[in-house]
Amino acid sequence: MMTAEQGSGPGGKHVTNTKATLRAQALAKRDGLSDKKRASAAARLGKRGLPFQLQPGSIVSGYSPIRSEIDPIPLMQKLASEGARLALPCVTARGQSLIFRIWHPNDRLMLGPLGIPEPSPAAAEVIPDVMLTPLAAFDKLGHRIGYGAGHYDFTFAHLRKARHVVGIGLAFAAQEIAAVPALAHDVALDYVLTESDVFDFRSPELAHSLRG
Repeated sequence: MMTAEQGSGPGGKHVTNTKATLRAQALAKRDGLSDKKRASAAARLGKRGLPFQLQPGSIVSGYSPIRSEIDPIPLMQKLASEGARLALPCVTARGQSLIFRIWHPNDRLMLGPLGIPEPSPAAAEVIPDVMLTPLAAFDKLGHRIGYGAGHYDFTFAHLRKARHVVGIGLAFAAQEIAAVPALAHDVALDYVLTESDVFDFRSPELAHSLRG
């Protein structure tokens, strides 16, 4: 099965190769950030919160940070204090939608098939209203580069068949690039939040940035 970041022809293959290069460059920048910079950025996301008002009881899915990803936990804790219910994704299989299970900050996590901490299978499965997503790189049109498996593209496409799920990328400012070579099936985000900016991509016009 073709993944969301693979192409079906020569042009698609070129896009995939270009994405691989851009991904490596962006991840190198992310990996080069100091621990102090990472902690400060995560704290700023948590302090600022979301750029819109959540309805009470809204389900917000985050992620268990791996490698050098920005830590979403301060933001998730703030949202929980404002009445949001939290969830974390669970990987099923490559090329399939993620599923989401309820998570509380004190819950113990289990290692999933990719070695990423996930909630217990006993935790209730839910559909999020808002998805906080990690990424390797993003541009000012809301396109993201993930890690190549296409999990989030498949998930957004699957869930949005029923209703719109707000997609919010979390990143360090250093991960912004000039342009992501997006394919037709790549799913754009609604927002990207960094330690210094809030990017709103919902307008059909060019996205605007609000300094954080």
